[in-house]
Amino acid sequence: MPNDTDNSSLPDPQDNVEPLDYKQQFQGRHPSQFVDPCEAASKASLKCMEQNDFDRNACMDYFHAYRECKAAWIERRKDDRRNGRTSD
Repeated sequence: MPNDTDNSSLPDPQDNVEPLDYKQQFQGRHPSQFVDPCEAASKASLKCMEQNDFDRNACMDYFHAYRECKAAWIERRKDDRRNGRTSD
């Protein structure tokens, strides 16, 4: 059962399907820090869960957007490695 919190603060799930440029994300990071170009999608899905009393069904669009973002990011990394490009 969704709560009465205003969902207008949540981004559209499709806004987070495309990962950020991972090369930019890696620049300036410390070796021990985890960099996630899909962080916005991850945070949006968690916020949706909080706003909907942890009802997974209400947030499926956000989960799908996160999965699509991660898949695109992994595919880009694989393609870059195949073509000899590095994240530096």
